[in-house]
Amino acid sequence: MTRVAIIGAHGKVAQQLMRVLYDRGDEFVGVVRNEEHADDVYRLGGEGALVDIEKAEASELAAAISGCDAVVFTAGAGAGSGIERKRTVDYGGSVKAQEAAAQAGIQRFVQVSAWGVDAPVDDTDPVWKAYVEAKRDADTALRESTLDWTILRPGGLTTEEGTGRVTLGESVPRGSIAREDVATLIAAALAEAGSIGKQWEVIGGDTRIEEAVRALSAPA
Repeated sequence: MTRVAIIGAHGKVAQQLMRVLYDRGDEFVGVVRNEEHADDVYRLGGEGALVDIEKAEASELAAAISGCDAVVFTAGAGAGSGIERKRTVDYGGSVKAQEAAAQAGIQRFVQVSAWGVDAPVDDTDPVWKAYVEAKRDADTALRESTLDWTILRPGGLTTEEGTGRVTLGESVPRGSIAREDVATLIAAALAEAGSIGKQWEVIGGDTRIEEAVRALSAPA
């Protein structure tokens, strides 16, 4: 049994992930900003932890996730937020979560990023530019950390039912993927030690998720 800390547990991917972990018999601690959001965690069988990752110190977050075996960072400022919160949540929240994991003695860290954020970005939309830069910089910080990291970069997220099949690789074409499949991929990556140190893009496809993860985790 694995105990997973989910940062941003109120988000739609995180909600799907909690269902996947519950079905697998794993435990999870959902980190959320307020008690209302925590209700979703309790409803899905997990333990809620109230920590505002924008305002709290890393030590507070570390105390909340102490005893977990892995951290999954799925937090995001959301489509309606401004430039500043892209920096404080998507980047700053990730860095703080990385620091908290290290303080709590948790080595395993899976981060949900976004497809294509290493590509040059057109600055005609300043909010989009801020989002891409925040995700890119958060991924860079994680790669440079001492944690056992995996970075997952899904394409456009949909609310469709998952198929259990993906196209997974270091670089894949632009496309979309069901949030349910992203959640299943996170769980599969957590279960596969060979995924440590890997950064993958993912969209819907034809390969079963577990098979795709195993194939890319195998030694060269």
